[in-house]
Amino acid sequence: MHNFNITSRETDFCGRKLIVETGKMAKQANGSVFIQYGESAILVTATMSKEPVENQDFFPLTVDYIEKMYAAGKIPGGFFKRESKPSTDATLMARVIDRSIRPLFPEGFRNQVHIVVTVLSFDGVTDPSTMGIFGASLALSISDIPFNGPIAGATVGYIDDQFVVNPHFDEIESKSKLNLTVAGSDDSIVMIESAASVLSEETMLEAVFIGHNEIKKLCSLQKDFISACGKEKVEVVIDSIPEEIMNRVENAFGLKIAEAAVIFGKQERQDAFDAAEAEMVEMFTAIEKDAWEEKEKYYQKAFEELIRRYVRDSILKKHHRVDSRGTDDLRDITCEIDILPRVHGSALFTRGETQSLGTLTLGGGIDEQMIDGLENEYKKSFFLHYNFPPYSVGEAGKMGPTGRRELGHGNLAERALKAVLPDKDVFPYTIRVVADTLESNGSSSMASVCSGCLALMAGGVPIKAPVAGIAMGLIMEDKDYVVLTDIMGLEDHLGDMDFKCAGTREGITAMQMDIKISGITKEIMQIALNKAKIARLRILDIMSECISEPRSDLAPWAPRIESFKVPIDKIGEIIGPGGKMIKSIIEACQVQIDIQDDGTVRILSPDKASITKAKEMIRGIAVDPVAGDMFEGEVTRIEPYGIFVKILGGAKEGMVHISEMHTGRINHPLDMVKIGDKVQVKALGMDKGKLSLSMKGVAGNPEPNPNSSRENAQKYHNQNYNNRNKGRDSDRNDYRRRR
Repeated sequence: MHNFNITSRETDFCGRKLIVETGKMAKQANGSVFIQYGESAILVTATMSKEPVENQDFFPLTVDYIEKMYAAGKIPGGFFKRESKPSTDATLMARVIDRSIRPLFPEGFRNQVHIVVTVLSFDGVTDPSTMGIFGASLALSISDIPFNGPIAGATVGYIDDQFVVNPHFDEIESKSKLNLTVAGSDDSIVMIESAASVLSEETMLEAVFIGHNEIKKLCSLQKDFISACGKEKVEVVIDSIPEEIMNRVENAFGLKIAEAAVIFGKQERQDAFDAAEAEMVEMFTAIEKDAWEEKEKYYQKAFEELIRRYVRDSILKKHHRVDSRGTDDLRDITCEIDILPRVHGSALFTRGETQSLGTLTLGGGIDEQMIDGLENEYKKSFFLHYNFPPYSVGEAGKMGPTGRRELGHGNLAERALKAVLPDKDVFPYTIRVVADTLESNGSSSMASVCSGCLALMAGGVPIKAPVAGIAMGLIMEDKDYVVLTDIMGLEDHLGDMDFKCAGTREGITAMQMDIKISGITKEIMQIALNKAKIARLRILDIMSECISEPRSDLAPWAPRIESFKVPIDKIGEIIGPGGKMIKSIIEACQVQIDIQDDGTVRILSPDKASITKAKEMIRGIAVDPVAGDMFEGEVTRIEPYGIFVKILGGAKEGMVHISEMHTGRINHPLDMVKIGDKVQVKALGMDKGKLSLSMKGVAGNPEPNPNSSRENAQKYHNQNYNNRNKGRDSDRNDYRRRR
C-alpha cells in the first residue's frame, strides 16, 4: 500500500465546502492539486520543459481545460463515444485561465509550460470552472516553476439587486443580471471577463472589487498551502539582451526608430520600421562577421525594445500618440448599412484602419444550435461568429479552423449584443451575426460589436437599444501612467492593458480586461471606465446618424415566422407516426415548422400564403370543429347517400348527408357537385368520432341541376371503372414478374 505524502486544507468559501489536496494524484507533474468545491471536483497539473524554446520571442504557455463527460454521468455523443476536441465553453475557459496567469511569469522566460485543468466531477450546481484560475495558480505556486503568484478567481452575479459571489450554476442564466469572472492577487486585479444586462459603471466596478475581496481569502489559503509543501523554484536563465548590443543599436538607429514610430498609417509605419531594420542587419552583419549568426537574435530584440521604449516614452512623457491623436481622441469612424444586396441585414463599420463587415441571417427553430456539455442540453438561438483572415493585417497565410482567439473575440461581441435582443415570444427567430474583420489595427472585437449592432437594426431585428464598444489602453512606468482611448494595434502590443467595454447609453453589456503587468488598481479602473463611457456615447451618436432605430420590417427576402399555440395533447397527432404527418405538411407547403413542448408552433417561410396554408392544416389536426363553424372544403368522394369533404387544408374530412346538401330535396349528390368542387360547409358536430357537415342554407354553393345528374353519374361510373381496371392490370403485372 502506498504511503502518500498528502497535504490538504479544508475551508468554507461562499457557503460551500472547499477542499484542496496534493500528494496523491499526478505526482510526476511539477505541481498538481485536487480541488473539490461543493460536489464538483477538478484536477490541475502544471508541467515545464527542462530547456527553453530556442529562437522564440513569446512565452510558450498552453492551457487546456478538459471536460470529462463522466463527471456529469453522461456518455459522449457521436460515433466513437469518447471526448474529442474541447467544446467552445471549455476553450473559452482555457483562455480565461491563460489570460489570468500569463502576466505573472518572469519577463524573458521561454521554457514551455503546460497547464491542464480536468473536470472530474460536476454536481450541476457548482461551476467547476470557477476554481480553474485558483487551481492553476496553486499548482504553479507549489511547483518549482517560476511564477509570481498567487492569484485566484471568482464569479460575481447580481440577483435581485444584490451581489452574489460564486452563485449556483443555474442562477447565472436564469436570475442574474451579471456574469462576471474576475482574477486578482492580494492587492490588484489581473483579468476581467463579463456579460451584463445594461448595468452602470459604478455597479460593474463595485462587482469587480466585491469579487476581489473573496479572492484575497483564496490567496491567503494558497500562501498557507505553499508554506507547507511548496518546492524551491528552479534557477532559470533569462536570455536578456547584452548591454553592449543594446547601446550599439540605439546609437546607430535610435533616431530613425523614433521618427518611424510617429508615421501616420499602419502599413507606412511598418514599412519604415522594416527599412530601418534591414539597414541595421546589413550594418551589423558586416561588423560582426562570423559572430553574426550567434548574435542576430539579440540585435533583433534590441531593435524591438527600442520601438517599445520610444512609443511608450512619447505617450507617457509627451502625451503624443503615434497617429498624433490626443489621449482621449477617437479615430475617424464611418458607418454604412445595406452593403450587400441579398442578405437579411448588413453593415460596414470602419474605425481608423480597423474595419468589420457585419451580416445578419434569420432562421427558425431548426437552425438553433444544440449545446451538449456537462450541464443539461440546451438550444442556443443567438450566435455571433467572428472571423480574422490573414489579409486583414496585410499578411499571406493559411485559412485554418477557428482558433481560440476568434472564439474569444466572438464570444465577447456576442455577450455585448445578447443583452439587447428581443424576447423570444416577441421575435421568435434564430439569429446569426457574422463579423468578418476586413482590416485590423486594434480592437476588431469592439468593431464587431458595432457592425453587428448596425446589421441587426438594418435587418429589422427589434433590439432594445443600440450597442457600441471601445478598447482602452494603459502605459505605466512605476507610479506614472496614462489611460488611452481607442487603442490601435501598436499601442495594444506595446502597452500594459487592453480594456474592452461595450454597452448602450444606459449602461454596460460586456467588459473584458487583460494586462501585461502584475495588476492594476481601482483608481485606474475607474478612470478607464469613465473614459470608455464618454467614447461609447460618441460612437453611438455616429451610429445613430447612419440608422437611429431598428427598421419596422424585415428584408423582403428574410423568412417570416408566425407563432400560435395548439393543445399539448395534440402534438403527437400533428407530428404523426415517425414524423409522417409533419413531414407531409412541410412538403406540401414548403415551409419550416418547429413545435415546442409547451404547444408553441412556429411556421417559417418567405411566402405568407404558404404559412397560412400550413397553419390551416395544423389547426385542422389540433382543433376539433365546433358546431356552427364555417369552412371551405374540397369534395373528395361521392356516394348515393352523401358526399365527403376535406376541410382545414385537407387535415380533416367530414360527410355531408344528402339531406344536408340543400334546403330542397335532391335525387343524387351528383345533381349538385362533382369530385374536386370547392363547397362551403358548416360543422354540425362530431358523431361517434366522425365529423358531420352541412351545406343546407350555406351561401356560395351551387344549385341542384337534375338534368346533369345522369351525365355526371356516367362520368363518375367511368372514372371508377377505369381506376379498378388499372389496379387489376397492376396486379397481373406483379403476378407475371413473380413467376
